[in-house]
Amino acid sequence: MVKSDLPLVWLAPEPESGRRLTRAAVVRAGISVADEAGAAGLTMSAVAGRLGEYSAMALYRYVHSKDGLVDLMLDHVVAEVLLPDPDANAGDWRAQVRGVALESWAMARRHVWYAQLVHTRPPLGPNLLRRTEALLRTLTGTGLDLPEALSYVQMLDRHVYAAALADAEERAMLRTYGVDDDGAFSAAVRDLREAVATRHPLLGRWMAAPTGPTPAEQLSRELDFLLDGIAGRIAAGA
Repeated sequence: MVKSDLPLVWLAPEPESGRRLTRAAVVRAGISVADEAGAAGLTMSAVAGRLGEYSAMALYRYVHSKDGLVDLMLDHVVAEVLLPDPDANAGDWRAQVRGVALESWAMARRHVWYAQLVHTRPPLGPNLLRRTEALLRTLTGTGLDLPEALSYVQMLDRHVYAAALADAEERAMLRTYGVDDDGAFSAAVRDLREAVATRHPLLGRWMAAPTGPTPAEQLSRELDFLLDGIAGRIAAGA
């Protein structure tokens, strides 16, 4: 039998109790660092510094590697996503899937690094497995077979986390240029209108009075398209 080379922190027991430092404390410190500095700022030294008197090497006893720390952090924040009650909204698969998608998007906006790192590690944490199982239970309850249901879960996740990452990058760009409130943004767009409107009249017309959906409204609209497509496949199968 070939042994997997994947280093899985889930298979390693937590160090014995009685020590001042715990695995949970290391994970919380890692999340705090990443929330402030992003994925690029997540280093073992930065996490050790957040904890105070520990060296970076001391942390490996609890998380085994930086990858192990990332695994634990990803799974920890997934627990913020509320999962559907199997006994509630019986038969309303769209409401259940939409709820998980919106909760996941909100979580990824709070923790921007999540969308940057979630696809770099194997999805084997207990909270992530619980979330995936809940979505599969909802979708297979419509009559979809398991492989197709799993493909839809993956499709929705890719879209939701990509949307959260794009939103974060756009917000950072707007902050860089000092137009991160609605008034400043609209004024900046109107100032640029003359340079655009002559060759691009439709864009120029919009730039005269820039309006549009909020990020949450846009995501909701996109989810409608995706869920309509899944509903069509369900109906075709039925």
